[in-house]
Amino acid sequence: MATPRFPLWEVFIRSRTGLAHRHVGSLHAVDVASALEAARDLFTRRNEGVSIWVVPSASISASDPAEKAMMFDPASDKIYRHPTFYEVPEDVGHM
Repeated sequence: MATPRFPLWEVFIRSRTGLAHRHVGSLHAVDVASALEAARDLFTRRNEGVSIWVVPSASISASDPAEKAMMFDPASDKIYRHPTFYEVPEDVGHM
């Protein structure tokens, strides 16, 4: 008997000490509610997460690493995008 093919979901967790979500793995689930529950059970067993995102893998688009020159080189000539010449006050914290 063939097993049903559930959609693949990508899981992102924000840790207690983190400011951003981090990709932690993938799982198969029938719907978003099941994906969230499975992600909680699989990836936050030690109570380390404060937020979970699940995204259908089919919804993710990615650039091709072989075409990185075309994608990223045009930004290197725009120095205003790199705030290396700004002074950031100490009391700003995470930026």
